[in-house]
Amino acid sequence: MTPQMEGPLRLGTRRSLMATTQSQMVADAYTERTGRPIELVGVTTFGDVTKGSLAQLGGTGVFVSALRDKLIEGEIDFAVHSLKDLPTKPDPRIALAALPTRHDHRDALVGEVKFADLPPGARVGTGSPRRVAMLRALRPDLDYVPIRGNADTRIGKVTSGELHAVVLAAAGLTRIGRTAEIAQIFEVEELLPAPGQGALAVECLSDRADLVDFLGVLDDPRTRSAVAAERAVLAALEAGCSAPVGAFALDDGHTLNLTAAVVAVDGLRTVRKSAAGIPSEAEDLGRQLATQMLREGADKLMGEHSH
Repeated sequence: MTPQMEGPLRLGTRRSLMATTQSQMVADAYTERTGRPIELVGVTTFGDVTKGSLAQLGGTGVFVSALRDKLIEGEIDFAVHSLKDLPTKPDPRIALAALPTRHDHRDALVGEVKFADLPPGARVGTGSPRRVAMLRALRPDLDYVPIRGNADTRIGKVTSGELHAVVLAAAGLTRIGRTAEIAQIFEVEELLPAPGQGALAVECLSDRADLVDFLGVLDDPRTRSAVAAERAVLAALEAGCSAPVGAFALDDGHTLNLTAAVVAVDGLRTVRKSAAGIPSEAEDLGRQLATQMLREGADKLMGEHSH
């Protein structure tokens, strides 16, 4: 054991209720498996304090970079992120040490009634261009309103009557104990989740081999292959396409089934493809599917992200 592995490990987390809850879950799981104490270190990220929309800020990486800075500065030993917030381009200094077993991958509608029962013109809040495009494909007659803030703030807009409904990740609502407010869970046939949705990522510095090994005890190989395929689709499409992307893969232990879709922002056109392969070739499967999607015009679905 190196001296770094003495005493409690410092787990860096964003300060929101969602982030601290999921970080504490991971910390407890490590302590349970290994007996090692872990302390949470709260980090305020640029994405937490700025008022700009995420799309304008350069996407979800704004939540990740502050935690990675703390890793590199040695102020924390490891960090937990929502996997869908991680940039697809790897950082050689950082190891993705564990992908624990994924939670619910689906999107959820918070409100009084099911999606089909919302009145025409109802105001539905979401900060995600992917959700807007896919929801619009199902119901172009609703008014989709861009919102930001933590889950609590977003749910509050429904309770206060400002919005009829909001769409959030089911896993997050479960983690913070707000499932009672879910009116409907969208199946992947209706709303294809963001690549990596429902999965958590545990990161540490790649040169701390002892820590990479220690953190690896929570890694779930089936989750890892599924999200590798999803993120490979995203990475390949990001190069040639700025339209919203959804992807979901499932590894049953033998076969990896992958479905991905790119939807025009107006919801009118979709390129959706599925493929199956072997889990050990997850990234190749994702790249091949993305290539087919681009051949079918996925890159033509770009457009201004209109509200």
